[in-house]
Amino acid sequence: MGEHVERVDEHDEVLAVVSRSDAIRNGWLHRIATVVCRDTAGRTLVHRRPHGVSRFPGQYNWMLGGAVDVGESYEEAAARELTEELGVRARPEFVFKFRCEGAISPYWLGLHETVLAGPVRPDPLEIAWHDWLTDPGLAALVRDEAFVPDAREAFERYLMQGGR
Repeated sequence: MGEHVERVDEHDEVLAVVSRSDAIRNGWLHRIATVVCRDTAGRTLVHRRPHGVSRFPGQYNWMLGGAVDVGESYEEAAARELTEELGVRARPEFVFKFRCEGAISPYWLGLHETVLAGPVRPDPLEIAWHDWLTDPGLAALVRDEAFVPDAREAFERYLMQGGR
């Protein structure tokens, strides 16, 4: 039957429950929750998407995440996505949200952060490769054409918000 999301308005208020595919096809705003992971040394986790996925195949990203489920908060979705994609449990902290035009469709993006002290177990269906990068290494990778454009916009906004 497909994944369902809450269609929201320009103020991030819920209008209706719709299929995610309809939201994307019609350009309806919905919600995406992301997590930036750092290790105890301050490095940022980056990953490459598998080549066989439908969205951004083979591209790099500094955030993990996905659609916010119906009735779920950004924070709940960020924690769920972290468990699904990295196999770890944590309580990511909300940093900010913004309306992203998106390379595929527009949406509200809620960005969260967390520090991971232990090992990660990436889901190979979501993550083909990962590494921990220093701030200069991440800044260089963000400029690569193989970096997810929406993630580049989030990185620029993150820096403007006073992020590392």
